[in-house]
Amino acid sequence: MMDQSFITCGDGCQIHFRLDGANGAPILVLSNSLGTAMSMWEPQMARLRQHFRVLRYDQRGHGLSDCPRGAYSMDRLGRDVIELLDTLELDRVNFCGLSLGGMTGQWLGIRTPERFERLILANTSPYMGPPSAWDARITLVYREGLAMLAQASAERWFTPDFCKERPDKVALFQARLAGGSQTGYAGCCAAIRDMDMRPSLGLVKVPCLVIGGESDPATPREHSEALHEGIPDAALKMLPAAHLSNVEQPHAFTDAVIDFIRD
Repeated sequence: MMDQSFITCGDGCQIHFRLDGANGAPILVLSNSLGTAMSMWEPQMARLRQHFRVLRYDQRGHGLSDCPRGAYSMDRLGRDVIELLDTLELDRVNFCGLSLGGMTGQWLGIRTPERFERLILANTSPYMGPPSAWDARITLVYREGLAMLAQASAERWFTPDFCKERPDKVALFQARLAGGSQTGYAGCCAAIRDMDMRPSLGLVKVPCLVIGGESDPATPREHSEALHEGIPDAALKMLPAAHLSNVEQPHAFTDAVIDFIRD
């Protein structure tokens, strides 16, 4: 069963979401990375909906969700998820986020752990400084657009071998980034710029799996290890992949998610 719609958050921003899978199955929320949309999870969907009722949404500034002007915050991105759950009358769920989605997941685990059964934080970091680098990226995006970033994204998102073997997949993700919203992308860059969750990771009391990419230049292994060491009793799984590990290693990624939640 599939349901696709929008909710309106307290600040008036509309968030696009989609539900797939059988009614009554455990809920799994999927949160997308910077510069993508809920479609990034397609490699997982055939198997995940066999086990879960899968709730995907487009982070504000991405996909079909609204793109308000100005700087976003991690508080706002986290509240979007809570307002989505409240509107759909979902009390406790599982959550999996990659990159920006994993940063949102950290906020949720710190601020609202009572709403979550399990957290999967993939290819992400509790801190991605210095802030000046994000200010420079925001300036560049507004000056030159997202097409310029899309050209350079492949070497950060995928390993060289994957780029050679699956140029179709690489081109698809580059096209999606190039066609996105400058305003939304820049707004989320500001949220990452202003984020530092390192002092608060010990407050995450939700069972947590950290997934990292052995060849991830955006959030290298030490970022995954910082989460693993900072979150009490977290598990760590490293995959032979770059930043979009769910795309590059779809079977291993999906196995890790299913096994962790069903364990």
